[in-house]
Amino acid sequence: MRLLIVEDEYHLAEVLQKGLKEDGYAVDTVNNGEEALDLATVIEYDLIILDLMLPVKSGLEVLRELRDQGNKVPVLILTAKESIEDKVRGLDLGADDYLTKPFAFAELRARIRALFRRKLDESNNVLKIDNLVLDTITHKVTRAGKEIELTVKEYSVLEYLMRNRGQVLNRTQIEEHVWDYRYGSNSNIVDVYIRYLRKKIDKDFDRKLIETVRGRGYRLKGIKQ
Repeated sequence: MRLLIVEDEYHLAEVLQKGLKEDGYAVDTVNNGEEALDLATVIEYDLIILDLMLPVKSGLEVLRELRDQGNKVPVLILTAKESIEDKVRGLDLGADDYLTKPFAFAELRARIRALFRRKLDESNNVLKIDNLVLDTITHKVTRAGKEIELTVKEYSVLEYLMRNRGQVLNRTQIEEHVWDYRYGSNSNIVDVYIRYLRKKIDKDFDRKLIETVRGRGYRLKGIKQ
């Protein structure tokens, strides 16, 4: 899953980026509203964490322009402004949640998970396809009850495939959602990680879940449980 952090406090942006990357997210950061709009226009983000007090364009201006463009990306406002009026204005402009500084990182994590559940209309933190189970909180993955150890990036690729079960995802889509924009394109990194996953997810099982769709990309087939 790919996140954009829009925050002009450099230390806070670095801390958030580091912590969320450790959770397996691909994370881009910018420090002004205009640059945020530029990136959000060309990159499909799964969530934007947006400060309100920004240079060039304010967070509220960014939010208004995104919604005017028809961009429905979930937006979590993160700000020191805590008046009821500020919260109401942000929510009325289309924000999906609001977190006031200072905050506990564990709460931010929980709110991100809740927004993803809401977006996907899922009632819990567990994704299931056939006998493959992924817990988005503990990052525990099992198949037929057998626990499977995955690296951070392997987990991220698998989670993205499971959240888009049945859909064919091309290499660019997978790369953009798992690696941030500083990662160079024109590589075979997606194919490499698909091979890693196949060895761990499919090799020891008769029913193969990861499917190659020739000329298009990959998908995770199977029945949602």
